[in-house]
Amino acid sequence: MSAPLDAFAGRTAVVTGAGSGIGAALSRALDAAGATVVCADVDETAAKATAAGLSDRVRAVGLDVTEADRVQEVVDQFVADEGRLDLMFNNAGITFLGETHDLTLEQWNRIIDVNIRGVVHGVHAAYPVMIRQGAGHIVNTASMGGLMAAGLMTSYVTTKHAVVGLSLALRTEAAGHGVGVTAICPAAVDTPILDKGEIGRFRGRDYYLKGQGVKRPVAPDRLARVVLTAVAADRPLVVEPAQARVAWRLGRLSPTMVNRMATRFIDRQRAGVS
Repeated sequence: MSAPLDAFAGRTAVVTGAGSGIGAALSRALDAAGATVVCADVDETAAKATAAGLSDRVRAVGLDVTEADRVQEVVDQFVADEGRLDLMFNNAGITFLGETHDLTLEQWNRIIDVNIRGVVHGVHAAYPVMIRQGAGHIVNTASMGGLMAAGLMTSYVTTKHAVVGLSLALRTEAAGHGVGVTAICPAAVDTPILDKGEIGRFRGRDYYLKGQGVKRPVAPDRLARVVLTAVAADRPLVVEPAQARVAWRLGRLSPTMVNRMATRFIDRQRAGVS
């Protein structure tokens, strides 16, 4: 994978949600490839911790992606400093796991604000810059939950389907401006999100692994390298690991069968915590 990653030397990138997980791994991979990077996270201390272990081309900022003006400010300042923006990674996200009827409207609004509006704010800030440049690439972190659906994470699936739809639609529009768009759709990744957002007695790590048919979560650093290789090749989707690609193809070939399997899985999850 080293040859494609050479393409990122001298490039400029903003990564949201860079304080941990996929965002931190993307920041490390970009730095290793020679890019200049802004690590942005709502937890500025975590963003600084990511940047602290990297080269002096990497800086950290506090950023709540639900604040459109602040996202615009971070992008504008970076462009003013570096002269251009080559890559925008809209990666920040949250999850809730539990029965849909237990979700509050505040939780619904929160996940929509972070997972959908946060991506929209990043696109709104970065895309016009890239159009003016005639080049650039937007990378939106979705999920296998954006390609397939299962209950107990309905709010998350809703938002990630929206991210995939936004990415694929924008890709067809952006191509004429010389701008690429890629959506990242991994199965469970070994990040803190596996153990967050649990409502009631459902356990996230158990659900995400069994529900997506994987024995162990994807390592974030491995995923980051795969993502950069896909971006260098201008691929529309990154679906990882191989088991996830098999499940996705099966879902496209036989959606009724996969829906039945998902329903049985939810029944087993309920039985396991009753």
